[in-house]
Amino acid sequence: MTSPRKTWGFSSMRSRTRPPLDEGENYFRRRLFSSFRSDRQRSQGEEDDADKRRTFSDTEIETNKGVFLSSEDQPEVGAMKRFSTLFSSFRGKISKDRTGKELDLPASTELSSVEEKAKEPRYASGQFFFEYLVVVRPKKTKDGIYEPQIIYQFPKRDGMVRFQKEEEEKTLKALTLFCFPEGVNWAPLTEYPSETFSFVLTDVDGTRKNGYCRRLLPDGKGARLPEAYCIISNLACFGLFSKIFDEVEQRRKIAMAMIYPFMQSLRESAFPAPGHTVNIKSFIPDRGTEIISLTRPTDSWLEHVDFRTLFKCLSDDEVLQVFAATVLERRIIFIADELGTLSQVIHAVTVLLYPFIWQHTLISIVPEILIDVVMAPTPYLLGVQKSLADQATDQTELLVVDLSEGRKQTFIKSMGDEDTILPHKLKDEIKQALSAKNENSSLEELNRVVPEAFLPFFIKTVGHFSKYIVRNGKDQPGEFQRTNFCKAIESKSTRRFVKKFVQTQMFDLFVQEIEQRPASQDGTGETHTLN
Repeated sequence: MTSPRKTWGFSSMRSRTRPPLDEGENYFRRRLFSSFRSDRQRSQGEEDDADKRRTFSDTEIETNKGVFLSSEDQPEVGAMKRFSTLFSSFRGKISKDRTGKELDLPASTELSSVEEKAKEPRYASGQFFFEYLVVVRPKKTKDGIYEPQIIYQFPKRDGMVRFQKEEEEKTLKALTLFCFPEGVNWAPLTEYPSETFSFVLTDVDGTRKNGYCRRLLPDGKGARLPEAYCIISNLACFGLFSKIFDEVEQRRKIAMAMIYPFMQSLRESAFPAPGHTVNIKSFIPDRGTEIISLTRPTDSWLEHVDFRTLFKCLSDDEVLQVFAATVLERRIIFIADELGTLSQVIHAVTVLLYPFIWQHTLISIVPEILIDVVMAPTPYLLGVQKSLADQATDQTELLVVDLSEGRKQTFIKSMGDEDTILPHKLKDEIKQALSAKNENSSLEELNRVVPEAFLPFFIKTVGHFSKYIVRNGKDQPGEFQRTNFCKAIESKSTRRFVKKFVQTQMFDLFVQEIEQRPASQDGTGETHTLN
């Protein structure tokens, strides 16, 4: 029996049924704009419309009905698990609500941190660090232009049948676009600072692969072309792979052949569980055998982000305006010169939504060939290099955020109400919590301060949701009582915000997942209230 074909995309979306592939090389561009539709328009015949994910491919747009997925760094964590973790993490930290009463937080059904650590395995079961490493370099074509091409791949894929080879070729083609999103605009250089960035490839069935890139100028004399080292992995852990690239870069300075034994040792090692360390032995001439320690952060949902870049580029007030626009699922474009800045800021912004998940188009670095995606009428988070900014900012009704140094203004375009979306009192509480950080705060400090600033916002606005999921029987699906849920909020400003937030797809899918769970698993026996 032939295995189903897979097509890797450039985002984490759902879309419609797969078309034939015989419409020519311009199929993708034509179909891109004919397929966009509003996520808010649902007919009776489209009851599953909210459960579709759009996937942008390098040759086509695919569609597949799928299950609700969580974030890029938590593909298997359900909504109730995320919210239960949220409550247990902050029980006792939020002392009083706006009326001065004690906040009534539920008793958690989760293991305590000590119990969880005791039961936690030292290694993540059955996981490789990565699938493969490729090296991409621009090469001059017969037409005199430079196109990115793969010059090295580890490990080599042998024994694949025809359709597997075809699918791998599509994946590798996508990688070259992301490693050098500028397209053909390259020429030999004498200086080029190395940079690290990431992206995500999404299959039509929701399977995600993370791409990590380090671009650098190889050692040599005279003008030469940069190289991109790209690791593809099922694991989302930016900091850990950034450290791996440091080792790859050191070995590249000696010889390309030095990379192979290190990557082989890495691939044969067990991937550590959160909070644990794996030691990799590696030999380097003139230095002997070295032990390289790779440690995963304890909080696995934070291991794919680095908040330092976000708060270096934006002030606290600016971060809150971006957060407000993201919560209401608006179209947002980030502009920067550095690819690492774009990917780190976008990933950090999506983590601020935890325990909710951005459900729409997310392309941390938009290749030049896909720049027309900015014309989509549906919500998106896009990272665009400043050299392409003119092609991306001529749309209406969007927020364009300039992250580059020396900028004249941060918000090139805006809707104008971003500063008034969040309830005033709750916004001040976030700002007060963020004041615990400073310019020299370490990554560990930010990983503590930032969640403690933003997570309570969702507890105080929608933390009472489970009281309003009603069931006709123990084994029957639940039904969310939206009107009563909103009426239960006493603060007028908070109620106005929640009425908008409950219309978003991230909240809708969050509740849908819990509605479908058995009563014994959905946590509705607990009382989550605002006062």
